[in-house]
Amino acid sequence: MTDQGQDAGAWADEIEQVLLDAAIARAPKLGWTDRLVAAAAKDAGLTLGEAELLLPNGPRDLAALLARRHDAAGLAALAEVDPANLKVRERIRQAVLARCEAAMADREAVRRWSGFLALPPNMPLGLRLAWASADGVWRWAGDIAADENHYTKRALLAEILITTLAVRLALGANAAAAHLDGRIGVVMAFEKWKAGIKPSGFATRAAGVLGRLRYGAPISDPAVAAD
Repeated sequence: MTDQGQDAGAWADEIEQVLLDAAIARAPKLGWTDRLVAAAAKDAGLTLGEAELLLPNGPRDLAALLARRHDAAGLAALAEVDPANLKVRERIRQAVLARCEAAMADREAVRRWSGFLALPPNMPLGLRLAWASADGVWRWAGDIAADENHYTKRALLAEILITTLAVRLALGANAAAAHLDGRIGVVMAFEKWKAGIKPSGFATRAAGVLGRLRYGAPISDPAVAAD
């Protein structure tokens, strides 16, 4: 890549983050909508046309930017933790909780973000983002599996991330930790994964949790979305 191309890429990355900052501030009132993109563009000093060049998929692109920011923040919070000194169970526990706490920095925006991803047209995006988050956690934890185990682990952890975040939003940190401990207790051993929760059911369960967030149904039990 030429220096000019690198400069253009760096500029685009920087402006995307400016747009995201503006969107986070306005999302609690505007939701994750085209109106949000327009308002964020104005706040960032861009025309709507310029914003659309950076965000061709509008609020979906903003949603992906937010997920990636929180993924990075969650991993950054683990910078002082050496996963090699922890059992795998504790590695996953700490990483999932760090990812959830990163999202809590933008709690009200994340509530609207969750509702946006719960809309049927956006559920595939929500699942892809959860998969990417799970992949980041497993890589931090030292997982190098390249066979079918790679996909099974990420599918199951993606569900755990979605449901733990849902509980964190609805009931707080203690309930989220209790929910997470219960889920890890069920699925941490791979033989239990194969014998118990099937990856094929992940999308259905995750969609159910996203739907609860979308329509405001109460999450009253820390074991929400567990089988």
